[in-house]
Amino acid sequence: MNFTDEKDYIMRMIKEMVRVLFILAFGKKYESAELEKENKYEVSGKNLKSFLDMIDLGQINEAENILLDSIDYTNKNEVMAAALFYQYLSEKNSKFLENNNYTKEEVLSGFKQLITQSGYSNIFYLVKYDE
Repeated sequence: MNFTDEKDYIMRMIKEMVRVLFILAFGKKYESAELEKENKYEVSGKNLKSFLDMIDLGQINEAENILLDSIDYTNKNEVMAAALFYQYLSEKNSKFLENNNYTKEEVLSGFKQLITQSGYSNIFYLVKYDE
């Protein structure tokens, strides 16, 4: 597997784990278009779109810090908002991430931390996951 394939692999793994997390948390099939239209996900009153806008502005670390400092890991909607945050971040190209002091590996690490702290670590067994 070359370097580019590895980065794409991280993105695919996060997408698959978000899909499984959605099924586990909400008991229904994940539809990304549905989630984007609903725009109902937030963390401590801050809408997911605000976090995604921060990513687009290159404020990745700031957005992640706000997200992780304020998330209620027992709230399924907040956990889903954070998972969608990491999925969106995983879709950014490596150059964008690099220019903003972030890496694909940090995306995966942050996502794994979210999954573990929210009690959904069984996702790693449901999705083929190689470390």
